[in-house]
Amino acid sequence: MAFLSDTLARVKPSPTVAVTQLAAELKAQGKDVIGLGAGEPDFDTPDNIKQAAIAAIEAGKTKYTAPDGIAELKQAICAKFKRENGLDYAPAQISVSTGGKQVLYNAFMATLNPGDEVIIPAPYWVSYPDMVLLGQGTPVIIEGKPELGYKITPELLEAAITPRTKWFLFNSPSNPTGAGYSRDELKALTDVLMRHPHVWVMTDDMYEHLAYDGFEFCTPAEVEPGLYERTLTCNGVSKAYAMTGWRIGYAGGPVELIAAMRKVQSQSTTNPCSISQWAAVEALNGPQDYLAPRAEAFKRRRDLVVSRLNEIDGITCPVPEGAFYVYPSIEGLLGKTSKGGALIDSDEAFSKALLEENGVAVVFGAAFGLSPNFRISYATSDENLEKACDRIAAFCAGLA
Repeated sequence: MAFLSDTLARVKPSPTVAVTQLAAELKAQGKDVIGLGAGEPDFDTPDNIKQAAIAAIEAGKTKYTAPDGIAELKQAICAKFKRENGLDYAPAQISVSTGGKQVLYNAFMATLNPGDEVIIPAPYWVSYPDMVLLGQGTPVIIEGKPELGYKITPELLEAAITPRTKWFLFNSPSNPTGAGYSRDELKALTDVLMRHPHVWVMTDDMYEHLAYDGFEFCTPAEVEPGLYERTLTCNGVSKAYAMTGWRIGYAGGPVELIAAMRKVQSQSTTNPCSISQWAAVEALNGPQDYLAPRAEAFKRRRDLVVSRLNEIDGITCPVPEGAFYVYPSIEGLLGKTSKGGALIDSDEAFSKALLEENGVAVVFGAAFGLSPNFRISYATSDENLEKACDRIAAFCAGLA
């Protein structure tokens, strides 16, 4: 009898976490490494949010809470959904978890049976397929081609739906590409979903407030109210409010689904950190005036990185609509050899050689389901980005 679970054998560790850890280890060894792997804002958590957490500690709000969130946070989330997305949810329709990842995980654990299919557009966040596999479901991948701006079409979605499809997982703006769907593009997808009432919709709206050049964020249940009763609208405070370590994600959805997710959470982590919940109340209810300047800083960094990468022969980098990632193609570099003797026969080989020879940590495209590409997170200083782009250019110039 095997000791480890057969289910665990179906999944792999997170490549983005692995790259970040490797960069940290190399730095600890005294090596000069620029880490562009972490999907984490370099801005600090705003002071009013930190002060709300301190006040919660001083008030003794350090005990267990309801498994899926305090009433005050659920009310704040309801107000946010109404204010920013035009969605009406009651507190009984809200789930609060230990980060956005747990929201998605709980939903899959609560709903998937062996053989159930989950449609996932690629490139995708690395955890999506593995969470489906852990739930004993089957990921069905639709490739968003570069010529389509890394987005899928209604025709591709229609062709992927089968009688076994349970969920369509939607992320815009996207991790890893930053691609965002316009209202018209999203409406075309929701029109397809309206023809298939057995398919539920799970959104990952974590990058909602990081949108550029007039791009207007929208979410499926907002665009097509007919999907409201079979949509789980997921979000969190990690990216917009620079609260990655606080670990608060949330979702709004049908009461029965939220209750099932609560049952899963009650037997795993139980409640999210009580102090983090009170900080999230302040994040959602408090001043929002710093969101726009921070988005503007990210836009400046995006423009810097896109411009520098597109100057490099063999690299093509589209301009993303949001998030803080770019997803350049290295198709023009395949088959070359680095100065250190590494054959660049894949994006994984490119990323490994770039780190070992020039000290830049990026995440290879195969981890996100579409090659040959790599992902850069530009959520770091302009100085780091300039230096990293210099090193990438030097590495590519040395390929022969």
